Amino acid sequence: MKDLNEIIAEVRGNIAAACARSGRDASEVEIVAVTKTHGAETVDEAIRAGLLTIGENKVREAEWKKKASASAGQWHLIGHLQSNKVRRALEIFDFIHSVDSIKLADRIEFIADDMGALPHILLEVNMAGESSKTGMRPSDVREAFEHIQKNCPRITVEGLMTMAPYSEDPESSRVYFRELRLLKESLEKEFGVRLPHLSMGMSGDYVVAVEEGATLVRLGTVLFGDRPKISKAASGDSDDETASFGGLDSYSGEGPTVRVLD
Repeated sequence: MKDLNEIIAEVRGNIAAACARSGRDASEVEIVAVTKTHGAETVDEAIRAGLLTIGENKVREAEWKKKASASAGQWHLIGHLQSNKVRRALEIFDFIHSVDSIKLADRIEFIADDMGALPHILLEVNMAGESSKTGMRPSDVREAFEHIQKNCPRITVEGLMTMAPYSEDPESSRVYFRELRLLKESLEKEFGVRLPHLSMGMSGDYVVAVEEGATLVRLGTVLFGDRPKISKAASGDSDDETASFGGLDSYSGEGPTVRVLD
């Protein structure tokens, strides 16, 4: 069985080869280590192995996990952000990948101004128009970008993010990644700005994403194996996020734990 360092070396090799095929420098691509449902010890293991950017889907999970982690690192929110979680998100995360509406951007700006924060974000785009996924329509991105440029001085838009539809064939993701890159390039040209980041590609299709210009690849399963199956912890909160778990039973610190089912 390969240890994490061996796995990372293999993944970095795949990224380097994809960059070579597309005429890019491999240093342009950053691995976001997605530790969703794994314990805080996985965060520490990842950072010790040189993965300095941690990706989490949920504000609540990241809140206890960041406190429980012995290692430092950059924390990225890659999952949907609810308006009532913005303040906590700005306290926890260095970077938000998932701003999917003007309304959410305005809320981030309002809270950031109150906190004195300067958020770095990506606009999440639902390139395939899947009803099961969040993200703005490609046709709405220009308006959202222009609005933020004019009305949200505390926010820095760093680029765009998308998630391709699930498929066993990584090549099926290419069209969505390519279209996201072209959309980014059109914004850069029209507004005379540089948008340095494209967050796209996960464990099954990150090689294709890198070939199409990804700078941030969100990798979980390929690094840490299948996610543990968990039961939901009881919660007094009423929104959908807080119906999720707070930690694994390998975690003995602050926050609710859940039972591993297998």
